[in-house]
Amino acid sequence: MSQAVSSITARVRDRVQRERIELSAGREAQQLVQSEVRAYAERALVSDLPLVLDEAKTAADVLAQITGFGALQPFLDDPEIEEIWVNAPSRVFIARNGVPELTSTVIPEVELRDLVDRMLLSTGRRLDVSSPFVDASLPDGSRLHVVIPDVSSRYPAINIRKFARRIRDLNALVDRESLTAQAAAFLRCAVQAGSNILVAGATHTGKTTMVGALLGAAPVSERIVTVEETFELDLVARDVVAMQCRQPSLEGTGEITLRRLVKEALRMRPDRLVVGEVREAESLELLIALNSGLPGMCTIHANSARDALVKLSTLPLLAGRNIDSSFVVPTIASAIDLVVHLEILPNGRRQVHEILAPTGAVHAGVIEASTLFDRQHGVLAATGVKPPRLEKYVRRGVDPMPMLVPEW
Repeated sequence: MSQAVSSITARVRDRVQRERIELSAGREAQQLVQSEVRAYAERALVSDLPLVLDEAKTAADVLAQITGFGALQPFLDDPEIEEIWVNAPSRVFIARNGVPELTSTVIPEVELRDLVDRMLLSTGRRLDVSSPFVDASLPDGSRLHVVIPDVSSRYPAINIRKFARRIRDLNALVDRESLTAQAAAFLRCAVQAGSNILVAGATHTGKTTMVGALLGAAPVSERIVTVEETFELDLVARDVVAMQCRQPSLEGTGEITLRRLVKEALRMRPDRLVVGEVREAESLELLIALNSGLPGMCTIHANSARDALVKLSTLPLLAGRNIDSSFVVPTIASAIDLVVHLEILPNGRRQVHEILAPTGAVHAGVIEASTLFDRQHGVLAATGVKPPRLEKYVRRGVDPMPMLVPEW
């Protein structure tokens, strides 16, 4: 932050406090900042204060300090930037189209902690020595994750994951060449048929974006209930209830876990249940819900579609000693209809790598599955295999077979 911006910011804050102005990111804030910038520029002409060379940029920088998130605000405002992370005052990174780059931005250490405090101000979440990690949603819907010393080495480690609001349906992913029109048509058909879909992939492969696009194909009359660690899904459906977890209070009470939210969601008359990501014992509650006939969707970190099934077979065992794989594995085989596996290429492009369909059979503890789409010579193509459980599609009056005919 330049000396001019720092001085003007201090004057604006002093004026806001002195005059008890309710300042928000609107026209009133812009007018107040612009008047202080002009006043400072006039004083600088007749004194030894640093000159203001660009009043518009200076005003924008001050506004970011007052109502936004300081040096990070321009990155948050840039629609081409999808992720921001800060490792140290001089190590501010951004990612465009999956490709990371080091910026020239420098945030002094004292401003860095102040920035974290301002980000958490509207979230109701805390960050201190007893709770050095935090996950929260910023006002624009971006996901914030922060780790503070002494868990991080010296400085707070900040990560902000933005979400592309323009990707609301499968057609947008086809336009980005993440999948083919044929695969998109099949997935659309599967969602309309009420299939249970597991979206898998490594970190930052676009799993949440894919879930949002898939839900864009759900029938308009459906009531969708979503449960997440922090709000990430951005749905435009008519009837949506979104819930997120809550951290414990200073007294260690009041925590609401993902497992509790899944249980509560089942009491809210959902037509489709969506779990942002399964990591632990909440997977058991999800499986029980899916096995009861409730259509659902969730994401999971995995290296492949088959690895996703193996991992999902393991996570419910964390729910307690009385949970046995002899129950979990057959339940997954019968409940999960499709696994959509995503990958990110070295150039940052995200794409669907494979679409797998469990057959419902289990052999020697391994879930049998058929590959419906896979990458052949870099192109996602149908294998010609008929999906199991065609009766689901028939009941909803849709026919997936025309979308599964190989194009070669």
